[in-house]
Amino acid sequence: MRTLVRSGRVVTAADEFVADVLVEGGRIAAVGVELGVDDATRVIDAEGCYVLPGGVDPHTHTDTPQLGTATCDDFTAASVAAACGGTTTQIDFALQEPGQSLHAAVETWHGKLADAPPVIDVGFHVSVTDLDHAGSPAELGELPGLGVTSFKLFMAYRGSIMVDDATLFRAMQVAARVGALVMVHAENGAAIDVLMRQALAEGRTAPRWHAATRPPATEGEAVNRAIQLAGLAGAPLYVVHVSCREALDPIARARRRGMAVWAETCPQYLLIDRSALDADGLEGAKYVFTPPPREQADRDALWQALATGLLDVVSTDHCPFRLADQKAMGSDDFSKIPNGAPGIEHRLALLHHFGVRGGRLAMSRLVDLLATRPARLFGLYPRKGTLAVGSDADLVVFDPEHRSTISAATQRTGSDYSLFEGIEVEGAPRTVMVRGQLVVEDGELVAEPGHGTFVRRARFGESLPIAAGVA
Repeated sequence: MRTLVRSGRVVTAADEFVADVLVEGGRIAAVGVELGVDDATRVIDAEGCYVLPGGVDPHTHTDTPQLGTATCDDFTAASVAAACGGTTTQIDFALQEPGQSLHAAVETWHGKLADAPPVIDVGFHVSVTDLDHAGSPAELGELPGLGVTSFKLFMAYRGSIMVDDATLFRAMQVAARVGALVMVHAENGAAIDVLMRQALAEGRTAPRWHAATRPPATEGEAVNRAIQLAGLAGAPLYVVHVSCREALDPIARARRRGMAVWAETCPQYLLIDRSALDADGLEGAKYVFTPPPREQADRDALWQALATGLLDVVSTDHCPFRLADQKAMGSDDFSKIPNGAPGIEHRLALLHHFGVRGGRLAMSRLVDLLATRPARLFGLYPRKGTLAVGSDADLVVFDPEHRSTISAATQRTGSDYSLFEGIEVEGAPRTVMVRGQLVVEDGELVAEPGHGTFVRRARFGESLPIAAGVA
């Protein structure tokens, strides 16, 4: 099948111009002005719209256990929400559970993918929780050969998935040796544990204490510690969900020293204020995610860091729970509220509305943050993340004038609430293609689950050949 996307404003991380895009065999066959294809099977009129590379969301938690429950989206549900929001590749975290080997953790996630087939393409990180009993450095070093080329370690959640500095450092040494990227959830888990215990002992149980017991200093300290250890190990480092100025400062220092450090933030840290946790009853539980929402000055600093390049990626940290029965587990104790929130569907619309229309970001910078840079950092480029001849035909026809209101009533995730309820945005995906197949048309899903598949990613610093097939 040959598809011609005609007369759209093509936007990449480097350029913006009106052109046609020809899709053939699941890949981009040509990009040019008035291509004049007479035998196209399908013609998509994109006049007045942007034509963007499909988004790459490198931070999602699908069907992931936490506090005796699990996130409420399987891969079918998460990928449908992602596709409708203009994301065509997600990278999820295969979590090593207690007593489980690292290989078994990855196989568990392959099983989840098979049980709930996606409509977009999916890659895996591995979340390392044990290198002494269930796992081993040698086993960790084998994972890049399976296309799992990034390792995440938690510096928080003491007593469950938090690792000590020795484990973190050993994983960094392995990553430096085998060509993997280390990702850190950077908070000082020991200090947070003390603050949480003290708050609960004093009867301070409301959701607002989630933020009060995770102050910005705990994030800033952990970011700095991770950077120093990564430098010692010679490993590249990626800091997830940066939320505050205290975390930006050590990243800026590392960049000035030429260190291999990159970082992301998420829409919730750009748009939601800490005061949301003060809402009455269970309402505040919606905003229990980690790190917690911060102050206006922090949001301003994050927007500035996106504009200047200090931050590299906007992910979603999509970690959806239902308010009615899952978040409600902590109705009388903030420490029992599952940490996380839905978000995979609205990343592009929110960043376009508040970033581009808000005068904070250029369209090319938006593409870089949501597609090109995550594809480069996580071993998907140039197969993903750009509109170039030979790349996968993952593309989004985006109508910048379409108005919509974000609401839990219309979102595709299984969560029963939205962090962004009632926000009106200008701009929405109209058409979404994954490897040349229509997945979303006129804003509605048209593909069957199973079109998406697992993608083996290249090692850090290497490219994913555009001639290679999807594994």
